[in-house]
Amino acid sequence: MRALVAAAIGLTAALALVLAVTALGVPEGKTSPKPLLTTAPAAPGK
Repeated sequence: MRALVAAAIGLTAALALVLAVTALGVPEGKTSPKPLLTTAPAAPGK
């Protein structure tokens, strides 16, 4: 029974967090204009 109550409390807290984030909206921000340049590691023995 305790596990069921704990699960219900956790689900309620998670739902409250989702509703709070939804109510606040997406934070303003921007992405960097510079692309991330990555290279693959060299193959072993080369």
